[in-house]
Parts: sequence; C-alpha cells; structure tokens
Amino acid sequence: MARVIAFACSKGGSGKSTIVVNLGVAMSRLGKDVIILDADLMMANVGLMLGIEGQKITLHDVLSDEANVSKAIYRAPEGVKVIPGGVALEGVQRAKLDRLKKVVEWISKKYDYVLIDVPSGLDRDAITAIGLANEIILVVTPDISSLSNAIKTKLIAEKLNVKVTGIIVTRATGKSFDISEKEISATLDLPILATVPEDPLLRHASALGEPVITRYPRSPSAQEFKKLAFEFKEKP
Repeated sequence: MARVIAFACSKGGSGKSTIVVNLGVAMSRLGKDVIILDADLMMANVGLMLGIEGQKITLHDVLSDEANVSKAIYRAPEGVKVIPGGVALEGVQRAKLDRLKKVVEWISKKYDYVLIDVPSGLDRDAITAIGLANEIILVVTPDISSLSNAIKTKLIAEKLNVKVTGIIVTRATGKSFDISEKEISATLDLPILATVPEDPLLRHASALGEPVITRYPRSPSAQEFKKLAFEFKEKP
C-alpha cells in the first residue's frame, strides 16, 4: 500500500501546490512510483504547473462518474503521474465529493506514494481530502496568520486520526520579520521537514508551467526539494 500524504494549508498563497509538484517530481527522479492527486476541485492548478493542462478527462469526470480513474492519470515530467482537476464550472458542479475515497483507495494500491494537494481553507472539500490520507504535512509561511491557521488544521487532522508528520516552511526570507523555524516548530509541536526560501526562480518556473526542479535545478528552492525527497526515500 502507498504512503498517502496530504499537504494542507488553510491559508491561500502558501505555495502548497508548488511544494506537491516539485516534491513529486524529485521523488520520481529517485525511482519512486509517485502520483499527485489534485483534490482542489474549485481551483485546480497542478496540471498547469506541470505543463499538462487542458486534458480531456480529469478528476472531475471521475467524480461525476463519467470516466474511470485509470483514464484520468497522465505522465508528467520525470515520470511522475498526475490526476489533474478540471477547470470548467460544469465539471465542478457535477463532481460528487463522496467518490473521492474510492479514487484514493484505487491509486493507493498501485503507487509507492500518493501526494494529495488539499484545497486551501477548512471547508468540506479540504476536510474530506485530509481525512483520506494516512498522514498530513502542514505547509506554513513564516507569519502569524499562517501559523494560526496551521494550528486549526492540525487539530482537525488529529480529530480525523490522521498522523501529522511535520511542517514545510515556505516563502522564507531570512529577514527579522519572519517567525523563526524554532518558534514555528515549538508552537505546532512538530518537526520542520524543510524550509523553502523565497526564490524568484521558483516563481519564474511556475509562470512557465514547469517545476523549478527541472527548469532551475541548481536554484535554492530546487536544492531544498531534492533534499526533502531524499529524506522521504531514506525514511519510508
């Protein structure tokens, strides 16, 4: 069975989807069989970040019972597999959230890792996606509002009996106004798994629809993704 990991942040703009995309590509490079599930039904953008947007069959079609899940799986850079979400409003309206459990159960039997991009916020969509994972990683920017929201997300995960593995800090500037890693870790009582710096090359790669790890492999952010992927590989 796969290691099913939800990546969640109740605050938008954290770079959560970017984390999932780049970590998935980095792990695939290391020989792991990885699939990314874009569970953000309203604002799906994983396909766009991987340059595979506009696919005919998406998760929305599967959740509306119009397609088999195997038809919605696509190969992205470095061999990572992806189930992208759709962008059409009609697809969102037809999708039935309760069918997401069967999707996760099916793919978890066929891959080493299932990385779930959880919608921002803490509404029904996000809580459902979190509850389908074996574990959750909190994505936190080093500011008070993000940290406050992460506390709420952790509490919900614990109530759902989902293991909270740790924290990935994003958009770190190293400036004095950033909340320190030590304080973030102490507040959430969790280890920091990685700290992704504020990196212009990361933003540029995203704008081009390409993971930074393939576009700018020597950039500071790409190096952090590689390090994290290696640690995942060494500690399954």
